[in-house]
Amino acid sequence: MTQRRTKKQKIERAVILITLVVVLGLLAFFLRDILFPLLRMQFKRDRIGAEALLRERGFLGCLTVVLVEALQMVVIFIPAEFIQISAGLSFPFPVALLLCDLGVCLGASIIFLLVRLLRFREDSYRGKEKIEEFSSLSKKNHGTVLLLYFLFFMPIIPFGAICYYGSSTKIKYPRYLLTVATGVIPSIVVSNLMGGAAKAFFANSLPIWLLILIIVLLAALLFFIIYLFLNKFYFKENLGTPDSILNIAFFRFVDFIRRGKQKLRLDPLPEDLSTPYLLLSNHESFWDFYYLYCLTQAPRASYVVNRYYLTRPFARRHYKKAGFIPKKLFNPDPATSMGIIRMLKKGYPVILFPEGRLSTDGRTNQIREEGGALYRKLKVDLLLVKIEGAYFAKPKWRPSFFRSDISVRVVKHIKKEELANYTDEELNRLISSSLYSDASQYKERNYPQMNKAKGLSDILYRCADCGALYTTEGKGNSLFCTACGAEHTLDEHYRFIGTPTSIADYYRAIEALEKKDLDSLTLTAPVKTKVFAENGKTVRKEEGECRLTKDGFSYRSAKESFTIPIDRLPALPYSVGEEFEVYQKENLYYFYPIENRRQVVRWALLVDLLCDRRKEEN
Repeated sequence: MTQRRTKKQKIERAVILITLVVVLGLLAFFLRDILFPLLRMQFKRDRIGAEALLRERGFLGCLTVVLVEALQMVVIFIPAEFIQISAGLSFPFPVALLLCDLGVCLGASIIFLLVRLLRFREDSYRGKEKIEEFSSLSKKNHGTVLLLYFLFFMPIIPFGAICYYGSSTKIKYPRYLLTVATGVIPSIVVSNLMGGAAKAFFANSLPIWLLILIIVLLAALLFFIIYLFLNKFYFKENLGTPDSILNIAFFRFVDFIRRGKQKLRLDPLPEDLSTPYLLLSNHESFWDFYYLYCLTQAPRASYVVNRYYLTRPFARRHYKKAGFIPKKLFNPDPATSMGIIRMLKKGYPVILFPEGRLSTDGRTNQIREEGGALYRKLKVDLLLVKIEGAYFAKPKWRPSFFRSDISVRVVKHIKKEELANYTDEELNRLISSSLYSDASQYKERNYPQMNKAKGLSDILYRCADCGALYTTEGKGNSLFCTACGAEHTLDEHYRFIGTPTSIADYYRAIEALEKKDLDSLTLTAPVKTKVFAENGKTVRKEEGECRLTKDGFSYRSAKESFTIPIDRLPALPYSVGEEFEVYQKENLYYFYPIENRRQVVRWALLVDLLCDRRKEEN
């Protein structure tokens, strides 16, 4: 049996090899005798010569396009776009479209015969795993035809691979061929039109900016057609879940731009993990959501997301369709709890960062909104995951990303039956201790970069030696104070040489300095303000003044004023060197200090210290 299978594999490889030789021969012929002369004539604006060449080689050129298009499908690792764009360069658009479609039909027929008569194995074509992944995304069985249309609309899967898959199903040949012939048209049209635009450019009748604009618009048109088909037909039942096409497209894009940028080490998920489950993680960097995506791809998970990220026009309209759950940071939000419950009932895991904000100094933030009571009521497995190494790869204060070892570890798995063994307070303490991390303690990671202190002064805003405000400056690997001349240099482990020993220790020293003056605290700042409504739309822009005392936070402008007592302000989210934010009633306020935007970190730290003191007093 093994010998027979080996012989069959050799035959398959021989057929593919012969096909490849033929394809390369035809490509060489096409490039030598038609395309290159045509391009040379077009560069010289010799339109008469170009037309004569096409008339002279007309039938043979047409035949070449059909055969190359067909054979590239059989040898599926040769991209179809080349011959399609070349056809658009060489022939009028209707002729190019017809030739490419005939070539696809011929190639699809060859593949059908190879699979049905020679019994090529299903795993003899590339792309099988990707096709199976996409076919499993729809909850309904839409049938082979609709699936093939969906696959043809996806630009990442070769036409040949799709035809190998379709031929291995029970679909009949006439229906199979009709599906192939019509399913490839959008992609061929876009490639042919790109070729036509390039022909006009080579003839110097089209400016380069217009050529680029046409190509971008054509690509956008293709993706719009893909989105329309998938969203309205194939994945309609997935809207509002992580299996929606919007969610898939978003994470595909993120995976494309992030893959290979870090050395990612993932723990396997527990074998006895019941789905759906709730995953809680610490929050070291902006890209933490991607690291958890890599950990939990099947089934796809829903994320609880800062509502601010959903105020952008496109996100505002589509975040619910994409299966994201919005959250008002550090503000009572029953809608978030209901969103989590609904998503779990649909069978999807939910991912939540209980800190609610990124780490400032590499230490896990205190969890200000404890959710033990909710987690116990959900009655699903609770997974506690710790991300390590992400902070120094891309902290919130540094503009550049450092390639680094990043690990995602499952530190605790609490089965739903075990949740009854904890009180709310015990569960909160367990979550806090399990997720706690201090980036400066992982000395096994090395950072050889020479600009480790760039941006560091935006969080270490006060000199730990002399106490002066806003006199620190980061250059290279060192943090300087322009008031007293103190210098602290970072080593290859991102730790200071001498004392303070780490960024976290330096931040602790600033905390100690700020605590001394809490009773007499009066901090004011003129600000530019953006106010967002519940639906994410901008209500207004204005100028005003923010004020912070030991009793609370207040804001005053020409149009309104309000005060938030410190016991109703658990934390002050912020963006380094930019703004800080609060919720007041249903509106989200963004405050941009007019003078010295480094101070936003100080505002956030002082609110933390005031909240901690009030908690200790109570």
